[in-house]
Amino acid sequence: MNPSFEGESLLSIRNLTKQYGDLKAVDDVTLDIEPGEIFALLGPNGAGKTTLISCVAGLITKFDGAVEVAGYDVRDNPEITRRLVGLVPQELKYDAFFSVKDSLRYQGGFFGVRPDEERIDELLRAFSLYDKRDQRTRWLSGGMQRRLMICKALMHDPVLLFLDEPTAGVDVELRDELWDYVRQMRDRGTTVVLTTHYLEEAEKLADRIGIIREGELLRVDDREELLTEYGIRRVTLQLNDPVPADLTSSLSAMEINQVGEAKIEMVYREDSLDPDAPTPVDELVAEIVERGLSIRWMEGGRSSLEEIFKKLVY
Repeated sequence: MNPSFEGESLLSIRNLTKQYGDLKAVDDVTLDIEPGEIFALLGPNGAGKTTLISCVAGLITKFDGAVEVAGYDVRDNPEITRRLVGLVPQELKYDAFFSVKDSLRYQGGFFGVRPDEERIDELLRAFSLYDKRDQRTRWLSGGMQRRLMICKALMHDPVLLFLDEPTAGVDVELRDELWDYVRQMRDRGTTVVLTTHYLEEAEKLADRIGIIREGELLRVDDREELLTEYGIRRVTLQLNDPVPADLTSSLSAMEINQVGEAKIEMVYREDSLDPDAPTPVDELVAEIVERGLSIRWMEGGRSSLEEIFKKLVY
Protein backbone atom coordinates (compact mmCIF):
# COMPACT_ATOMS: atom_id res chain seq x y z
CA MET A 1 0.00 0.00 0.00
CA ASN A 2 1.32 3.46 -0.90
CA PRO A 3 2.13 5.79 2.01
CA SER A 4 -0.24 8.71 2.49
CA PHE A 5 0.81 12.06 1.13
CA GLU A 6 -0.62 15.47 1.92
CA GLY A 7 2.05 17.83 0.58
CA GLU A 8 1.56 20.40 -2.16
CA SER A 9 4.08 18.82 -4.56
CA LEU A 10 4.09 15.13 -5.27
CA LEU A 11 7.37 15.48 -7.17
CA SER A 12 9.85 18.13 -6.02
CA ILE A 13 13.02 18.69 -8.04
CA ARG A 14 15.57 21.21 -6.80
CA ASN A 15 18.61 22.34 -8.84
CA LEU A 16 18.92 18.95 -10.52
CA THR A 17 22.09 18.71 -12.60
CA LYS A 18 23.43 15.61 -14.33
CA GLN A 19 26.69 15.95 -16.18
CA TYR A 20 28.53 13.51 -18.46
CA GLY A 21 32.01 14.93 -18.95
CA ASP A 22 31.52 18.36 -20.49
CA LEU A 23 27.90 17.67 -21.37
CA LYS A 24 25.17 18.82 -18.99
CA ALA A 25 22.32 16.47 -19.80
CA VAL A 26 20.19 18.18 -17.14
CA ASP A 27 21.15 21.73 -16.21
CA ASP A 28 20.01 23.10 -12.82
CA VAL A 29 16.35 22.11 -13.19
CA THR A 30 13.89 23.07 -10.47
CA LEU A 31 10.34 21.81 -10.88
CA ASP A 32 7.28 20.96 -8.80
CA ILE A 33 4.59 18.59 -10.05
CA GLU A 34 1.29 18.55 -8.21
CA PRO A 35 -0.73 15.52 -7.12
CA GLY A 36 -3.30 14.40 -9.68
CA GLU A 37 -2.12 16.41 -12.69
CA ILE A 38 -1.00 15.43 -16.17
CA PHE A 39 2.29 17.16 -16.85
CA ALA A 40 3.83 17.10 -20.35
CA LEU A 41 7.61 17.45 -20.55
CA LEU A 42 8.45 18.46 -24.10
CA GLY A 43 11.76 18.90 -25.85
CA PRO A 44 13.72 17.83 -28.94
CA ASN A 45 15.86 14.69 -29.02
CA GLY A 46 18.74 15.00 -26.57
CA ALA A 47 17.02 17.71 -24.52
CA GLY A 48 17.42 15.79 -21.25
CA LYS A 49 13.91 14.40 -20.77
CA THR A 50 14.88 10.75 -20.32
CA THR A 51 17.85 11.63 -18.08
CA LEU A 52 15.59 13.68 -15.81
CA ILE A 53 13.05 10.85 -15.61
CA SER A 54 15.82 8.35 -14.85
CA CYS A 55 16.98 10.45 -11.90
CA VAL A 56 13.46 10.45 -10.45
CA ALA A 57 12.87 6.74 -11.10
CA GLY A 58 16.12 5.66 -9.45
CA LEU A 59 17.86 4.52 -12.62
CA ILE A 60 20.45 7.28 -12.17
CA THR A 61 21.61 7.96 -8.63
CA LYS A 62 24.71 10.11 -9.14
CA PHE A 63 23.56 13.67 -9.74
CA ASP A 64 23.69 17.07 -8.09
CA GLY A 65 20.62 18.61 -6.49
CA ALA A 66 17.67 16.98 -4.77
CA VAL A 67 14.67 14.96 -5.91
CA GLU A 68 11.77 14.01 -3.65
CA VAL A 69 8.70 11.91 -4.37
CA ALA A 70 5.87 12.35 -1.86
CA GLY A 71 8.36 13.92 0.52
CA TYR A 72 10.89 11.06 0.28
CA ASP A 73 14.36 11.71 -1.11
CA VAL A 74 14.95 9.31 -4.01
CA ARG A 75 18.53 8.54 -2.95
CA ASP A 76 17.93 8.25 0.79
CA ASN A 77 14.71 6.20 0.46
CA PRO A 78 14.98 4.23 -2.80
CA GLU A 79 12.91 1.29 -1.55
CA ILE A 80 9.99 3.66 -0.93
CA THR A 81 10.25 5.99 -3.92
CA ARG A 82 10.66 3.19 -6.46
CA ARG A 83 7.45 1.69 -5.10
CA LEU A 84 5.72 5.04 -5.68
CA VAL A 85 6.90 5.47 -9.26
CA GLY A 86 5.84 3.65 -12.42
CA LEU A 87 7.86 3.98 -15.62
CA VAL A 88 7.06 3.15 -19.23
CA PRO A 89 10.37 3.64 -21.09
CA GLN A 90 10.80 4.43 -24.76
CA GLU A 91 12.45 1.10 -25.59
CA LEU A 92 10.33 -2.00 -25.91
CA LYS A 93 11.26 -4.54 -23.23
CA TYR A 94 9.44 -7.82 -22.74
CA ASP A 95 9.81 -11.21 -21.06
CA ALA A 96 10.15 -13.33 -24.16
CA PHE A 97 9.21 -16.70 -22.64
CA PHE A 98 6.38 -15.59 -20.32
CA SER A 99 2.76 -15.36 -21.25
CA VAL A 100 1.16 -11.95 -21.10
CA LYS A 101 -0.62 -12.77 -17.87
CA ASP A 102 2.45 -14.31 -16.20
CA SER A 103 4.47 -11.26 -17.15
CA LEU A 104 2.09 -9.11 -15.09
CA ARG A 105 2.06 -11.59 -12.19
CA TYR A 106 5.86 -11.46 -11.90
CA GLN A 107 6.01 -7.69 -12.42
CA GLY A 108 3.94 -7.03 -9.33
CA GLY A 109 6.31 -9.23 -7.32
CA PHE A 110 9.21 -6.89 -8.04
CA PHE A 111 7.43 -4.32 -5.89
CA GLY A 112 6.17 -6.66 -3.20
CA VAL A 113 2.67 -6.86 -4.66
CA ARG A 114 0.99 -10.25 -4.45
CA PRO A 115 -0.63 -11.54 -7.65
CA ASP A 116 -4.07 -9.99 -8.03
CA GLU A 117 -6.03 -11.68 -10.78
CA GLU A 118 -8.76 -9.04 -10.77
CA ARG A 119 -6.18 -6.25 -11.17
CA ILE A 120 -4.44 -8.15 -13.96
CA ASP A 121 -7.70 -8.76 -15.83
CA GLU A 122 -8.73 -5.12 -15.37
CA LEU A 123 -5.50 -3.88 -16.97
CA LEU A 124 -5.61 -6.43 -19.78
CA ARG A 125 -9.16 -5.46 -20.66
CA ALA A 126 -8.41 -1.74 -20.40
CA PHE A 127 -5.63 -2.10 -22.98
CA SER A 128 -7.34 -4.67 -25.22
CA LEU A 129 -4.92 -7.47 -24.29
CA TYR A 130 -7.32 -9.83 -22.54
CA ASP A 131 -7.70 -12.06 -25.60
CA LYS A 132 -3.89 -12.37 -25.71
CA ARG A 133 -3.49 -13.18 -22.01
CA ASP A 134 -2.12 -16.71 -22.58
CA GLN A 135 0.10 -15.83 -25.54
CA ARG A 136 3.85 -15.50 -25.15
CA THR A 137 4.90 -11.88 -25.12
CA ARG A 138 7.56 -12.43 -27.80
CA TRP A 139 4.80 -13.05 -30.36
CA LEU A 140 2.95 -9.80 -29.70
CA SER A 141 3.07 -7.00 -32.24
CA GLY A 142 5.06 -3.88 -31.39
CA GLY A 143 1.89 -1.98 -30.49
CA MET A 144 0.69 -4.78 -28.22
CA GLN A 145 4.08 -5.00 -26.53
CA ARG A 146 3.85 -1.30 -25.73
CA ARG A 147 0.38 -1.85 -24.28
CA LEU A 148 1.82 -4.60 -22.09
CA MET A 149 4.62 -2.32 -20.89
CA ILE A 150 2.04 0.20 -19.73
CA CYS A 151 0.13 -2.53 -17.90
CA LYS A 152 3.35 -3.64 -16.18
CA ALA A 153 4.10 -0.09 -15.06
CA LEU A 154 0.64 0.10 -13.49
CA MET A 155 0.69 -3.29 -11.72
CA HIS A 156 1.93 -1.90 -8.39
CA ASP A 157 -0.50 1.05 -8.54
CA PRO A 158 2.08 3.87 -8.54
CA VAL A 159 1.14 7.39 -7.45
CA LEU A 160 3.50 8.89 -10.05
CA LEU A 161 3.57 7.44 -13.56
CA PHE A 162 6.11 8.37 -16.24
CA LEU A 163 5.05 7.73 -19.83
CA ASP A 164 8.13 8.21 -22.02
CA GLU A 165 6.86 8.37 -25.63
CA PRO A 166 3.95 6.04 -24.81
CA THR A 167 2.28 6.03 -28.23
CA ALA A 168 5.40 5.76 -30.39
CA GLY A 169 4.65 3.24 -33.11
CA VAL A 170 1.12 2.42 -32.02
CA ASP A 171 -2.07 2.66 -34.01
CA VAL A 172 -4.73 5.34 -33.68
CA GLU A 173 -7.12 3.02 -31.83
CA LEU A 174 -4.60 2.29 -29.09
CA ARG A 175 -3.61 5.93 -28.87
CA ASP A 176 -7.22 6.92 -28.21
CA GLU A 177 -7.62 4.10 -25.66
CA LEU A 178 -4.45 5.22 -23.90
CA TRP A 179 -5.57 8.84 -23.80
CA ASP A 180 -8.86 7.79 -22.21
CA TYR A 181 -7.10 5.64 -19.64
CA VAL A 182 -4.60 8.39 -18.75
CA ARG A 183 -7.50 10.75 -18.06
CA GLN A 184 -9.15 8.10 -15.89
CA MET A 185 -5.92 7.66 -13.91
CA ARG A 186 -5.68 11.42 -13.42
CA ASP A 187 -9.29 11.51 -12.22
CA ARG A 188 -8.47 8.76 -9.69
CA GLY A 189 -5.58 10.81 -8.34
CA THR A 190 -2.57 9.36 -10.19
CA THR A 191 -0.03 11.95 -11.27
CA VAL A 192 1.16 11.43 -14.85
CA VAL A 193 4.30 12.85 -16.45
CA LEU A 194 4.23 12.49 -20.21
CA THR A 195 6.99 12.97 -22.75
CA THR A 196 6.01 12.85 -26.39
CA HIS A 197 6.98 14.00 -29.84
CA TYR A 198 3.30 13.98 -30.80
CA LEU A 199 2.48 17.46 -29.58
CA GLU A 200 -1.21 16.93 -30.33
CA GLU A 201 -1.05 14.37 -27.52
CA ALA A 202 0.27 16.92 -25.03
CA GLU A 203 -2.21 19.54 -26.20
CA LYS A 204 -5.15 17.21 -25.60
CA LEU A 205 -3.99 15.65 -22.33
CA ALA A 206 -1.75 17.95 -20.32
CA ASP A 207 -2.86 20.24 -17.52
CA ARG A 208 0.58 21.87 -17.50
CA ILE A 209 3.48 21.86 -19.94
CA GLY A 210 7.22 22.15 -19.40
CA ILE A 211 9.61 22.80 -22.29
CA ILE A 212 13.23 21.66 -21.98
CA ARG A 213 16.13 22.28 -24.35
CA GLU A 214 19.78 21.25 -23.94
CA GLY A 215 19.06 20.25 -20.36
CA GLU A 216 17.59 23.62 -19.40
CA LEU A 217 13.94 24.02 -18.43
CA LEU A 218 12.77 26.98 -20.53
CA ARG A 219 9.12 27.33 -19.54
CA VAL A 220 6.53 25.78 -17.27
CA ASP A 221 2.95 26.95 -17.77
CA ASP A 222 -0.64 25.85 -17.67
CA ARG A 223 -1.56 24.59 -21.10
CA GLU A 224 -4.21 27.25 -21.70
CA GLU A 225 -1.95 30.07 -20.48
CA LEU A 226 0.79 28.96 -22.87
CA LEU A 227 -1.62 28.68 -25.78
CA THR A 228 -3.09 32.09 -24.99
CA GLU A 229 0.25 33.88 -24.53
CA TYR A 230 1.71 32.65 -27.80
CA GLY A 231 -1.49 31.80 -29.60
CA ILE A 232 -2.56 33.37 -32.86
CA ARG A 233 -6.22 33.33 -33.89
CA ARG A 234 -7.11 33.09 -37.56
CA VAL A 235 -10.66 33.71 -38.74
CA THR A 236 -11.90 33.62 -42.33
CA LEU A 237 -15.27 35.02 -43.45
CA GLN A 238 -16.88 34.38 -46.82
CA LEU A 239 -19.46 37.03 -47.70
CA ASN A 240 -22.35 36.70 -50.11
CA ASP A 241 -21.35 40.02 -51.66
CA PRO A 242 -18.07 41.57 -52.80
CA VAL A 243 -16.09 43.20 -49.99
CA PRO A 244 -16.59 47.00 -50.07
CA ALA A 245 -13.39 48.83 -50.85
CA ASP A 246 -13.48 50.88 -47.66
CA LEU A 247 -14.31 48.03 -45.26
CA THR A 248 -10.79 46.95 -44.34
CA SER A 249 -9.54 50.54 -44.17
CA SER A 250 -12.27 51.37 -41.67
CA LEU A 251 -10.96 48.58 -39.47
CA SER A 252 -7.29 49.48 -39.79
CA ALA A 253 -6.55 48.63 -36.14
CA MET A 254 -7.10 44.97 -36.97
CA GLU A 255 -4.89 42.65 -38.98
CA ILE A 256 -7.27 42.08 -41.88
CA ASN A 257 -6.49 40.85 -45.36
CA GLN A 258 -8.84 40.60 -48.29
CA VAL A 259 -7.99 37.23 -49.83
CA GLY A 260 -10.69 37.14 -52.49
CA GLU A 261 -13.44 39.25 -53.97
CA ALA A 262 -15.79 38.28 -51.15
CA LYS A 263 -13.43 36.74 -48.59
CA ILE A 264 -11.76 38.32 -45.55
CA GLU A 265 -9.07 36.85 -43.32
CA MET A 266 -8.31 38.16 -39.83
CA VAL A 267 -5.28 37.36 -37.67
CA TYR A 268 -4.79 38.53 -34.08
CA ARG A 269 -2.92 37.61 -30.91
CA GLU A 270 -4.98 36.27 -28.04
CA ASP A 271 -2.87 37.91 -25.32
CA SER A 272 -3.52 41.35 -26.82
CA LEU A 273 -7.25 41.20 -26.10
CA ASP A 274 -9.09 43.12 -23.41
CA PRO A 275 -11.29 40.48 -21.73
CA ASP A 276 -13.98 43.11 -21.10
CA ALA A 277 -14.07 44.42 -24.67
CA PRO A 278 -15.55 42.95 -27.86
CA THR A 279 -13.18 40.69 -29.78
CA PRO A 280 -11.85 41.78 -33.20
CA VAL A 281 -14.18 39.21 -34.77
CA ASP A 282 -17.17 40.72 -32.97
CA GLU A 283 -16.24 44.17 -34.27
CA LEU A 284 -15.77 42.93 -37.82
CA VAL A 285 -19.07 41.04 -37.86
CA ALA A 286 -20.86 44.07 -36.41
CA GLU A 287 -19.38 46.27 -39.14
CA ILE A 288 -20.43 43.80 -41.85
CA VAL A 289 -24.00 43.60 -40.52
CA GLU A 290 -24.23 47.38 -40.16
CA ARG A 291 -23.40 47.73 -43.84
CA GLY A 292 -26.22 45.39 -44.77
CA LEU A 293 -23.88 42.62 -45.92
CA SER A 294 -24.41 38.93 -45.17
CA ILE A 295 -21.96 36.18 -44.27
CA ARG A 296 -22.10 32.88 -46.15
CA TRP A 297 -19.74 31.03 -43.80
CA MET A 298 -17.11 31.66 -41.18
CA GLU A 299 -14.33 29.43 -39.86
CA GLY A 300 -11.57 29.92 -37.36
CA GLY A 301 -8.45 28.30 -35.97
CA ARG A 302 -5.83 28.71 -33.29
CA SER A 303 -2.09 28.20 -33.11
CA SER A 304 -1.32 24.62 -32.20
CA LEU A 305 1.03 23.63 -29.42
CA GLU A 306 3.38 22.38 -32.13
CA GLU A 307 3.66 25.88 -33.63
CA ILE A 308 4.31 27.39 -30.20
CA PHE A 309 6.87 24.69 -29.36
CA LYS A 310 8.83 25.43 -32.54
CA LYS A 311 8.78 29.16 -31.73
CA LEU A 312 10.22 28.58 -28.25
CA VAL A 313 12.73 25.85 -29.02
CA TYR A 314 14.14 26.54 -32.48
